[in-house]
Amino acid sequence: SGSATGGTVAKDAVGNDVVAAEWLKTHGPGDRTLTQGLKGDPTYLVVESDRTLATFAINAVCTHLGCVVPFNTAEKKFICPCHGSQYNDQGRVVRGPAPLLNSINSPG
Repeated sequence: SGSATGGTVAKDAVGNDVVAAEWLKTHGPGDRTLTQGLKGDPTYLVVESDRTLATFAINAVCTHLGCVVPFNTAEKKFICPCHGSQYNDQGRVVRGPAPLLNSINSPG
């Protein structure tokens, strides 16, 4: 559902609406936390270096075969556990077999 600012409401792990001000109290710069995004899809919210939420979210579903892709903090990228596709920290494919971008409302 849309918010007063025209954005889309994300939901946390237990289904509560994410309120940016509250979220940012416990999620710091560089954080990528799995939430429920569009249509309930697993989606990462991204916290920018200035401690604001990014203007984009990253769909966590691999574009190869639909596995949920975890963020690897040590390597600073998403690595699919099913077939090894890799996405950079903004959700762009950097190694296949995934064929397409995986970020929504991507910057630039």
